[in-house]
Amino acid sequence: MPAQDLEKQGAHVLKVLNMKPIVSSNNSHEELMPHTVDPAEDEGPTLKDVTRREWISIFILCFVNLINYMDRFTLAGILDDVKKEFGIGDSEGGLLQTSFVLSYMVFAPLFGYLGDRYSRRYIMTGGVLLWSLTTLVGSFMDHFPMFIMFRALVGIGEASYSTIAPTIISDLFIKNVRSKMLALFYFAIPVGSGLGYIVGAETSKAFGAWQWALRVTPGLGLLAVLLIFFVLQDPERGQSEDSGHLQAGTLKEDLKALMQNGSFILSSLGFTCVAFVAGALAWWGPTLLTLGMALQNPGSDEKHDDLSFIFGVITIAAGVIGLALGCALSQSLGERWPTADPLICAGGLLVSTPLLVGAMLTCTSNSYLCYALLFLGQVALNLNWAIVADITLYVVLPTRRSTAEGLQMLVSHALGDAGSPYLIGVVSDVLKIKLGNGTPDASTDFHSLQYALFITCFVEVLGGVFFLINAFYIVKDKKKVEKALKVGLSEPNNLMATETEQSRLMTC
Repeated sequence: MPAQDLEKQGAHVLKVLNMKPIVSSNNSHEELMPHTVDPAEDEGPTLKDVTRREWISIFILCFVNLINYMDRFTLAGILDDVKKEFGIGDSEGGLLQTSFVLSYMVFAPLFGYLGDRYSRRYIMTGGVLLWSLTTLVGSFMDHFPMFIMFRALVGIGEASYSTIAPTIISDLFIKNVRSKMLALFYFAIPVGSGLGYIVGAETSKAFGAWQWALRVTPGLGLLAVLLIFFVLQDPERGQSEDSGHLQAGTLKEDLKALMQNGSFILSSLGFTCVAFVAGALAWWGPTLLTLGMALQNPGSDEKHDDLSFIFGVITIAAGVIGLALGCALSQSLGERWPTADPLICAGGLLVSTPLLVGAMLTCTSNSYLCYALLFLGQVALNLNWAIVADITLYVVLPTRRSTAEGLQMLVSHALGDAGSPYLIGVVSDVLKIKLGNGTPDASTDFHSLQYALFITCFVEVLGGVFFLINAFYIVKDKKKVEKALKVGLSEPNNLMATETEQSRLMTC
């Protein structure tokens, strides 16, 4: 670049940033100081640098996420009892979860928009209070339409928390510490889900009524409300990346930028496939095991509650190992291969597919082999939870991360786990008629649900393809955000500069 052009461009930079030169210009082409990077600075902070206040905040976020997923899957552990209570079939049973997720996905973008602009602590306090109260009141409903309405209201409350919590983690931590904290946060998904099955099955057994299973998490939810309101730290947006000076743009600007972000779109589509599989498996897995074991051991006294407990233990163990393994692979491989994150997610889905197929096929013949394959399949499926969250945070600017989380939840739930429980239930009911010739029996019930669940295997492969394509975009989109943060711009279409101006600033 000619010296006179560099001088003009430098003056342009200072003018845009409202700065005055502190060193007089010259026409030298020589580099004043070699570009060196301090290895310690490049690696960023470590867990030793995390303060006590930050650990307390992480504990609160993880605790709320844990009871969030406990509440969500308690109903799956007592689904047979609920179906008998209201006299409903598989279609209506799946609709219970679908109604919850539909309201969840519709309100997630709204809370994402609010979370980028207003107090996140107040929003989460109100949301957790809402889902705790609606869960409790819903347990007293004795008419199915009223019961399903309160399940939908629970989804509104949970959307407020799930959309905003990851962005607080992103503003508290950076680099490897952020990845570790996200993994810790997402441990709550499999652990909470597994505890939901266990608490649901064991509480209903202990009190003799399934309604009591829905009265456990509301008490914990009220404790969470107090912790969020009085103790949780709500950092400035972009604080961890020294970019707290950035200001949120308009909703139109945010959406336009996200729609032009290839990594965000592809990772969201891949995560949608994960949500579809996880939602279907979580809701119908215990029922499939119950039907399969009944065919394997005719006349056995194994009940749905017992197998829900086993399924819960498998879910917890597989989730903890899968998340830890995914985080470890991301950090170790990411140092050498910048495209490691989407490739790990793709590999997890493609490996999980044959394992889950094997689990569904061996359900009626070999219990231990079925459990082993189910465990390994869920380990592979769970590799991606924390990684996908990390991808979303490092390819999106701090001022629109809540919006991005909300939009990602809208897509993943609308096309993923909102419809999967209901879709599987509908396909199962249709197959019962065709396979049973109007006289369904135990074998027909099992095979109709088994065939319906095979849909998830095709969806897993599709998700793997989305993540593979994502690998072509991830490096460019990540560097784009890093450069924007360095010069204090919020993206090409922000208020401070045009796309051409930002390009020049980044070059300088």
